[in-house]
Amino acid sequence: MNIAFFLTPKSEVIFENLEATMRQVLERMEYHGYSAIPIIDNKGRYVGTLTEGDLLWKLKNTPELNFKNTEKVKLEEIPRKIKHKAVTINSDIESLISLAVSQNFVPVIDDNGIFIGIIKRSDIINYCYNGMCEAKK
Repeated sequence: MNIAFFLTPKSEVIFENLEATMRQVLERMEYHGYSAIPIIDNKGRYVGTLTEGDLLWKLKNTPELNFKNTEKVKLEEIPRKIKHKAVTINSDIESLISLAVSQNFVPVIDDNGIFIGIIKRSDIINYCYNGMCEAKK
């Protein structure tokens, strides 16, 4: 099976640029109800995933930081605790599933590292569940 079947394209994904501020990403994540968001650079390459935990640790470990001055903190200044890996659009389903076990979504890149979308773990589980239900009939 081609993993492109599961792809949510970039045009439908909420992501943020590495140049954005902590406040921008906090507000975007709150508005959409997300606990993690893909981060891309100015060339459109996937550079990582920022999580609520990363934001909380930055607040905890920066005593002078409060919500009002988060607009001065660029995303590139926020350490990410976990390196969320991406797959290429040509990856096999086994590679996808091995990452989806520990990530809510798996970023998908092209051969040049350009972010093209995500594959949500929930979409994989729903597909498997529906397949199991069909097999029982």
